[in-house]
Amino acid sequence: MDEIAGWVWGANVRPFLELLSGYVGYDFDGTDWDTVELAVDETDDERADGWYSYPLVGSGQAVEVRLARAVGGEEVMVSVAGVANSELRVRTETLLSAFASS
Repeated sequence: MDEIAGWVWGANVRPFLELLSGYVGYDFDGTDWDTVELAVDETDDERADGWYSYPLVGSGQAVEVRLARAVGGEEVMVSVAGVANSELRVRTETLLSAFASS
């Protein structure tokens, strides 16, 4: 299983998670977002213990998403662990690329 890392703009964290959730078969809803949004505000990408992890456990796949705000920036660093197949790998990499664009 692979881990894929990158970053997205802070405003794009929710759509990133919603689409990734759909790809793993998880129904990401408002309660999920409320939990993630509150937690990410307290993160710091420069500290090893400053990241927040959120599992997305779907019907056929499960991934662990780690998130941390970039110090002094609008970016949110993202790491997705547990990518089990090439299709999900391509989709995850595409999402990271798309949501890092301005």
